[in-house]
Amino acid sequence: MKRRTFLKAGLGVGAAIGLGGLYTWQIEPFWLEFVQVDMPIKNLPQEHIGKTLMQISDIHVGNRFPHQHLLDSFEKAKSLHPDWVVYTGDYTHFENEEQYSQLQKVIKSAVKGRLGTFGVLGNHDYGHGWSMQEVSDTTTEILEKSGIQVLRDQKTESEGLIIYGFEDLWGLNFGPENLMASLDPSQANLVLCHNPDACDLPIWNGYQGWILSGHTHGGQVKPPFLPAPILPVKNRKYNQGKIEVDSDRTLYINRALGHLVPIRFNVRPEITLFTLRQA
Repeated sequence: MKRRTFLKAGLGVGAAIGLGGLYTWQIEPFWLEFVQVDMPIKNLPQEHIGKTLMQISDIHVGNRFPHQHLLDSFEKAKSLHPDWVVYTGDYTHFENEEQYSQLQKVIKSAVKGRLGTFGVLGNHDYGHGWSMQEVSDTTTEILEKSGIQVLRDQKTESEGLIIYGFEDLWGLNFGPENLMASLDPSQANLVLCHNPDACDLPIWNGYQGWILSGHTHGGQVKPPFLPAPILPVKNRKYNQGKIEVDSDRTLYINRALGHLVPIRFNVRPEITLFTLRQA
């Protein structure tokens, strides 16, 4: 009897491990969540109160997972008819030039905003070792041909909303000091910055408002009630979701739509839909 009980227990544990592995590999990595967040912005034009801004991050087009997950997610997102769409970096998992053609195919179906569509680059958009300028330039060209305006330490005005876009912190060209020197606090401002660690650098020139980031994927695996064990940031409070950096700046870290490795647990892929409010 003891032997039989032991064998049953062993089979039960094995089945649980197998089901858990199947869930983290084949279910949660493709179980998209639309997260809705209110976004109060100072000096927001009255006519934009209630409009929506969608954030999509870290799609990681490459050979690690089927692209159909991205295409299906884009179609679901289009049904929400966002006014603005912003992409916060890591468009490919770059291995070789094959990713250019893969990105061209996927990005043709990308979600576009009714009033504007903007993006910034991430570290993976600089190729191997984050040090290949030609990869970042070609990626930018592909995105802009598809209708996504890429901001590389640049700002743009869209219907009264001023969007600042940083180069990637780990890339070759990060240097937003001159950009932030042009900050006008009387305007309705928003910052896109792939790596949230940039929040701790002395580059902000008194900026008060929202910073939209990605990069962390929320760690992809998070034990219940515990922090994610693996996060690619120095400041480990920068994991996912809404974070008050200080009394003036609010950071939002998107958990990513794609993934480097298709394994997720307790960290579903995310598209964020912000509803604009007057701060």
